[in-house]
Amino acid sequence: INMENGLESTGDSRLDQAVTQWLQYDKSELQKCFGARMEFGTAGLRAAMGPGVSCMNDLTIIQTTQGFCAYLEQCFTDLKQRGVVIGFDARAHPPSGGSSKRFACLAASVLISRGVPVYLFSDITPTPYVPFTVSHLGLGAGVMVTASHNPKQDNGYKVYWANGAQIIPPHDKGIAAAIEQNLEPWPKSWDTDGALQSSLLNDPYQDIHREYCKTIQQHCFHRELNTNSEVKIVHTSVHGVGHIFVQAAFKAFDLHPPYAVEQQKDPDPEFPTVKYPNPEEGEGVLTLSFALADKEGATVILANDPDADRLAIAEKQESGQWRVFSGNELGALLGWWIFQCWKLQKGEGKASIKDVYMLSSTVSSKILSAIAVKEGFHFEETLTGFKWMGNRARELMDQGKTVLFAFEEAIGYMCSPAVLDKDGVSAAAIAGEFVSYLASKNITLSHQLRSIYEEYGYHISKNSYFICRNQDTIKQMFECLRNYDGENSYPKECGGFAITAVRDLTTGYDSNQPDNKAILPTSKSSQMITFTFANGGVATIRTSGTEPKIKYYTELCAAPGNSDLNQLKTELDNLVDAIVEHFYQPEKNNLTPRPE
Repeated sequence: INMENGLESTGDSRLDQAVTQWLQYDKSELQKCFGARMEFGTAGLRAAMGPGVSCMNDLTIIQTTQGFCAYLEQCFTDLKQRGVVIGFDARAHPPSGGSSKRFACLAASVLISRGVPVYLFSDITPTPYVPFTVSHLGLGAGVMVTASHNPKQDNGYKVYWANGAQIIPPHDKGIAAAIEQNLEPWPKSWDTDGALQSSLLNDPYQDIHREYCKTIQQHCFHRELNTNSEVKIVHTSVHGVGHIFVQAAFKAFDLHPPYAVEQQKDPDPEFPTVKYPNPEEGEGVLTLSFALADKEGATVILANDPDADRLAIAEKQESGQWRVFSGNELGALLGWWIFQCWKLQKGEGKASIKDVYMLSSTVSSKILSAIAVKEGFHFEETLTGFKWMGNRARELMDQGKTVLFAFEEAIGYMCSPAVLDKDGVSAAAIAGEFVSYLASKNITLSHQLRSIYEEYGYHISKNSYFICRNQDTIKQMFECLRNYDGENSYPKECGGFAITAVRDLTTGYDSNQPDNKAILPTSKSSQMITFTFANGGVATIRTSGTEPKIKYYTELCAAPGNSDLNQLKTELDNLVDAIVEHFYQPEKNNLTPRPE
């Protein structure tokens, strides 16, 4: 675009029309879309669909894939033997003509133009099918076109490395640099028709679907019980891709098919029945599920996010109310269950307990650590995000270790080493078997969770966020914490709660280490500070990589035997109130609370 000479065509009439209107009426919108290019990071890309270098559109997808392809060519001499898998969800944006399928076909076209074999799914798939395919077929990389649970106008470009896990540094910087060096579209990058006719194009859909369902069966331990179970379960895919895949996973476990929420089971990029297509937001997304469950007499609800890599679970209580479990509570339940299943099969010559590992991210509950201490397996903490857990799991597996389970509080669970990322499909089937097993003993999930906490110590958490779109405010808030009691002096207390340790993974400071240097990797590009309190509380404040949020994660860990739950909850509530008042200062910083 040349502001003086008018408009040069983008090659898409719908985008041209939008830009022409902005030139006439709204220069600020033009500046927003063409001012700064999307940044490629470890999460790939995530932005609105529309015209301009800051949005997801045909051209930016081509540029991104050209850079990714060039970087892969540098890293793998055998890329033309390995190939790349590409998957997509059901997102579409009629105003701009963008859609996940369209973007996936363009990405395939770029790679095929360079002689790289492409395994392009012919239909929508869950995100976990892409890392599964990378590992299963030994490919060079994978791309998933999805914005997961973001608003409907967004899309994303998620990248997996040859080890089957999401990329971590330095690959993000290498790919970003290669994108900048390959902005001019290559001669055949636009030729999707030619690419779709190419002998280099493969459709892995049927084979991978069959192999995935076969692979997850190794995590089924109570097939006969599943067949005879009378438990009724409701499932919603929240207008995303999950329906047919969760139905197939239940069938692979010989579980009765879950009742599907009719209004939400088919993919719909408009997400018409929900305000946010994110089961993490809780009850608002589950209203239709509650109604169906009440009608059918079901006691458990399973909900996937739109790309089916996360799983929420709710259970009807004796009072008739529904309880939506937090991600940390589900981590405790699934971690405990998967360990019980491992013990059950240990007699079959499986790995000894000293070679067994579980992982969770640093902002998630420490409950797995408490279970590991008592049971004798290893627990490790990683940085936030499955990219870190997936890569660490691969390292451990390459050393001959068994990684049973990994989770993060944002309702993400890795229940099978066949997928080195969060997977809401296998988690749904495993949860289905777990519920059936408990029901056979007349135990509910809520009762089992209480038993876990009574045995290993209560771990209660409270997580939320404030919305802030002003980067200067965010930076100022964190700098204030770093210079709280004078220059380079972190707070020693918060509203009367004494602070015993501080870890700052932005600067690399950790007061718990002899040299005050953090062990976990640090990143100056994101803000993250963890405070440990004298009362057993831990609080992490961090920015989000994909949303304009300043999040907080708090947990109070009690010793086994301390079961005064009301007192613990009151103490945690008071701690959170103090953190909000003294550290966030929402009025002064003009922060918007999480919408109810």
